Amino acid sequence: MSTLTATHSSAPAPVQKARPPYKVTGRRVLRSEWAKVWSLRSTWITLGLGLVFLIAFGVISAAHYKSQLNSGQPLRPDDAGATALSLSLFGTNFAQLALGVLGVLVTAGEYSTGMIRSTLAAVPRRLPVLWSKAAVFGLVALAVATLGVFVAFPIAGGIVSGTRAALSLSDSGVVRSLLGAGLYLGLVGVIGTALGALLRSVAGGIAVLVGALMLVPGLISLLPTSWQGNISPYLPSNAGESMFALHHDATTLSPTAGLLVFLCWTALALAGAAYRLVRSDA
Repeated sequence: MSTLTATHSSAPAPVQKARPPYKVTGRRVLRSEWAKVWSLRSTWITLGLGLVFLIAFGVISAAHYKSQLNSGQPLRPDDAGATALSLSLFGTNFAQLALGVLGVLVTAGEYSTGMIRSTLAAVPRRLPVLWSKAAVFGLVALAVATLGVFVAFPIAGGIVSGTRAALSLSDSGVVRSLLGAGLYLGLVGVIGTALGALLRSVAGGIAVLVGALMLVPGLISLLPTSWQGNISPYLPSNAGESMFALHHDATTLSPTAGLLVFLCWTALALAGAAYRLVRSDA
């Protein structure tokens, strides 16, 4: 009996599996997506284009306005009520395409290359990947857009100084409008990220983005006038424009209402992307 007891007591203890040295946390997923964004050459090129569009087109618009005044030519109907703010923000229509397209590439690009499988294998819960991509690129787009509008406005304001369009940062509503323009472009980047994850196609995501921001408002103008007034203010592009409009009337939303409507569109795009990410395979 003693021999059996000794033999049993000398048996090796069961080997415990070593815990992995790293855990998947929200902070680490954010750092991973941050590194991915800046490792792509397209990020630098497209962000640079967005910044150039904001500044260059704003300056060109202000210079064109000033040349019309100096030549004595009658102003175009679109320029009759122009201000230094509206002239400096003329480039937002072009910058939104650059930032939105880059947002699509951030997510849909991984699906086209197959890298999304590695990403989801490292983060099995999936949804943190979407939230991190949207948060990282949204903040990057917000920073670039805010920088662009605050550079474009003083230059455009200097060009039209002394005219009826002149404004300065100290004028009521100017800083709010500039911040609203930066926020709008940042949210456009988030919507692009969501569309890329929802459609999993670069071409499809870009097509839907361009259609929603630029084509649908034109199609709405074909509807009866009574319908236009009920639908047009709530379209993504029109709600976004009201976020940085200096003044609004009965046909447009207030800046706060425009922000809430645009946030709803952003949340809808993210919800669709989250649903597909959870319900379907990579």
